[in-house]
Amino acid sequence: MATAERGARGWSRGWWGGARPVPSPNFGPRPPGEAVTLVVVHSISLPPGHYGGDAIERLFTNRLDWDAHPYYQRIRGLQVSAHFLIRRDGRRLQFVSCDDRAWHAGVSSWRGREQCNDWSIGVELEGLEGGTFTRAQYRSLVTLLAALARRYPIADVAGHEHVAPGRKADPGPGFDWAALRDALARHRAFAHREPPTLAA
Repeated sequence: MATAERGARGWSRGWWGGARPVPSPNFGPRPPGEAVTLVVVHSISLPPGHYGGDAIERLFTNRLDWDAHPYYQRIRGLQVSAHFLIRRDGRRLQFVSCDDRAWHAGVSSWRGREQCNDWSIGVELEGLEGGTFTRAQYRSLVTLLAALARRYPIADVAGHEHVAPGRKADPGPGFDWAALRDALARHRAFAHREPPTLAA
């Protein structure tokens, strides 16, 4: 692979140089020939409302101590992942290659297509479902979406609540879709192409 492809903001086998790699075992292959056209935005905090610890990383890498907090009993044994996590300060972590299928959306459907994990990229924002997110997170998310759109035919960005309505409600009403739409429209990556369509 060319040196530029492996640059600080480049790609190597679905891993992006703009995020710290934290490989998760919770992934599988995408169906052959499946194009990645959707980004699903989630929110997560462990325990709920607590920020900055390593519990999310431990959950996604199957190393969470289920006895470390009473809430963890409710999710004991859960094996999930996402491609990316954006911390409150904007730092990005990547758990699964974008060429692979992360376990983030579960039972889901978007625009009449089911099994969103097969053709989507999952991005977790550190935050409480229904709560607000930081300016640093929005800036970081825009940078990430621009990088994804350069490599994959991303057409849509939706919340977990949109692909699994009635079952999931994240990121919730605190997420500012209008601000994200405006920021994407201003980003240089979309100067000569349409930005992805947002669900809200």
